Amino acid sequence: MHDALRPLSVTPVTHSVPMAKNHRPDHPSAGTPERPSPRAVLDRLASGGSRASRITHTEHLPPREGRHAVWPDRIRTEVISAVHQAGIEHPWAHQAEAAEHALDGESVVVATGTASGKSLAYLVPTLSALLDGSEAPNGRGATALYLAPTKALAADQCRAVKELAAPLGHAVRPAVYDGDTPVEEREWVRQYANYVLTNPDMLHRGILPSHPRWSSFLRALRYVVIDECHTYRGVFGSHVAQVLRRLRRLCARYGSDPVFLLASATAADPSIAAGRLTGLPVKEVADDASPRGELVFALWEPPLTELHGEKGAPVRRTATAETADLLTDLTVQGVRTVAFVRSRRGAELIALIAQERLAEVDRSLVHRVAAYRGGYLPGERRALERALHSGELLGLAATTALELGVDVSGLDAVVIAGYPGTRASLWQQAGRAGRSGQGALAILVARDDPLDTYLVHHPEALFQQPVESTVLDPDNPYVLAPHLCAAAAELPLTDDDLNLFGPTTEELMPQLEAAKLLRRRAKAWHWTRRERAADLADIRGEGGTPVQVVEAGTGTLLGTVDASAAHTAVHAGAVHLHQGRTYLVRELDLEDSVALVEQADPPYSTTARDTTAISVLETDVEVPWGQARLCYGSVEVTNQVVSFLRRRLITGEVLGETKLDLPPRTLRTRAVWWTVTEDQLDAARINPEILGGALHAAEHASIGMLPLFATCDRWDIGGVSVPLHPDTLLPTVFVYDGQPGGAGFAERAFHTAREWLSATRQAIASCECDAGCPSCVQSPKCGNGNDPLHKRGAVRLLTELLKAAPAP
Repeated sequence: MHDALRPLSVTPVTHSVPMAKNHRPDHPSAGTPERPSPRAVLDRLASGGSRASRITHTEHLPPREGRHAVWPDRIRTEVISAVHQAGIEHPWAHQAEAAEHALDGESVVVATGTASGKSLAYLVPTLSALLDGSEAPNGRGATALYLAPTKALAADQCRAVKELAAPLGHAVRPAVYDGDTPVEEREWVRQYANYVLTNPDMLHRGILPSHPRWSSFLRALRYVVIDECHTYRGVFGSHVAQVLRRLRRLCARYGSDPVFLLASATAADPSIAAGRLTGLPVKEVADDASPRGELVFALWEPPLTELHGEKGAPVRRTATAETADLLTDLTVQGVRTVAFVRSRRGAELIALIAQERLAEVDRSLVHRVAAYRGGYLPGERRALERALHSGELLGLAATTALELGVDVSGLDAVVIAGYPGTRASLWQQAGRAGRSGQGALAILVARDDPLDTYLVHHPEALFQQPVESTVLDPDNPYVLAPHLCAAAAELPLTDDDLNLFGPTTEELMPQLEAAKLLRRRAKAWHWTRRERAADLADIRGEGGTPVQVVEAGTGTLLGTVDASAAHTAVHAGAVHLHQGRTYLVRELDLEDSVALVEQADPPYSTTARDTTAISVLETDVEVPWGQARLCYGSVEVTNQVVSFLRRRLITGEVLGETKLDLPPRTLRTRAVWWTVTEDQLDAARINPEILGGALHAAEHASIGMLPLFATCDRWDIGGVSVPLHPDTLLPTVFVYDGQPGGAGFAERAFHTAREWLSATRQAIASCECDAGCPSCVQSPKCGNGNDPLHKRGAVRLLTELLKAAPAP
């Protein structure tokens, strides 16, 4: 068994805050009707039928006035003049404070809300430094490096920098350097650009291994800007932390010591997370002094249908269908909206359904709604970004590829299809609307899922709790080892270098020597292989070469799918959506990393099912909870996709199951697990007939609830429950990280286990269903078809387990 009310009365508040001239507002053009208030838009959405009852809570965040300051006097007057020309007379207090730290040579993280002007906080000192450097008598002058988690954000920031720095002439030469940069432009960027915008992937694979060609740039590097740094979490964040250590090492060899300027959405302990990411002490600026328009935030629960799903559980209308309806209605109202969707398939499906429904209302609106997701070709992405920016698109169904900083000012509303996994992501997505100071509407549409159901009925968990701490572990040996190899290939590693990479380094070096990856010569370790060392580190954790999705009849490349997702997303018989068109996968060739598809129009979607086994490799910590035991350590997980279900569109009704023959995959990772004894089972009235179902239900619900306590979502973690596990010889529930070596999520679960499992018990007990449903104990990714499950047994079991849990 495994897994991987009526609306509150809110009085609309008119935004009467005088807009300080720090941002250029989106003034409606002549003849354009004034935008309706967010509350008025929500009232229209809730009118008719039973829609009002779907809103379980409405939160109102009133407008806030801004607080001004003055730029530090060390900023070049030409830069301040350029900022004035951009319509920004005075900085907000947090912008000036961050610039002061930068000028003092102190690394700093600006952790303020969306649209609070974080970009200007790091751009002003950076542009000032570049202007100083342009007057140097010899050499290239000062340089700066900008890192974004996505290509779209880097491209958007390059446009913004060019616009702001235009009055400075050729003193500032920004350029994007990523996988989409034409080969003929790359040499110019290396030799002449002094503000290079890229991503961690290109820094890791392209810039650092070729550092001799970047020597003049690195020698003059004054600032490294790390935008949206809260996204660097888990294994990806751990990899980026080591990439930054390699960058710092090479800069030191060339004689530079850059200052790191980080920008983050509001986060818990941002300076600690930024310090772990960079390996440096980092100052914190977290007091947001920018003004904010009013935000109306609604929690929306789709209604139950007359259908019944697995094991006869009631079926709630899907968040996908509900979001498509909302996007349709908002488009008809002329409300510029982005609907954030968790999956690529979901984004495509929502756009497709909205287009079909708009065709019935007003055919002129059909082409004003589209999908946006990763895996699109570069030209498609850029065209969609331009159309959204210009207002040509009224509605966009997007994955988190659009969550980060791309300037889409002018949005009126955001619809979030399912809780995005963390409060930080929730506020980041909600903040995409109202970015020009106008009021905004945000709607969280709950999926039929334990966490989503819990949240829409416990709004205090969203609106009265701080955002999560960012979890990353740069010392993870699975992360660190390939970066030590990459560093040695860049420049032989010396004893003096080892401290830079962390305390795990010394114990790994002999292992890398034994594996004949590194060789000690004199006082340094050298890379011994002919192949590129950087290829050893898969920093996105995608598990190998992306699978190309190719149309069988024409040979057209439609896009790519991460290797780690290929078994579940593009297996033979899978339904694949791309740009509103539906395809069936004819063949998945794992050897050549190609999925052949053909256009089709099936009346169903597909969901892969798998089996999982787990073994304990090492127990690091074991804590007694009375007779029970809570443990944390290393495990090996063996997973195999064995079949897929066909589900009717919209309702999710299961139409059939097809077997698959795919190879198993193994994963060595970190896990938290707990055991119970026979006496505890007796006390909880759990007999052998219901033991498996009770454990399984507790496992599902605990996986669903963990994102409240760690910066993950349920797709980052997996679980296994066993009535008698061979390694513990007791009934055991495991929850593990879905990345090699672990991602820090299971460790966080171990340290918050009492609170985490108490919330799990409450979520199950408070659900109104009789025998378990997707809102409490059923899981959308269960490889056993949610069988067996015993809801009441899980509540009694968790009650008994928690009786002896140590107080926090």
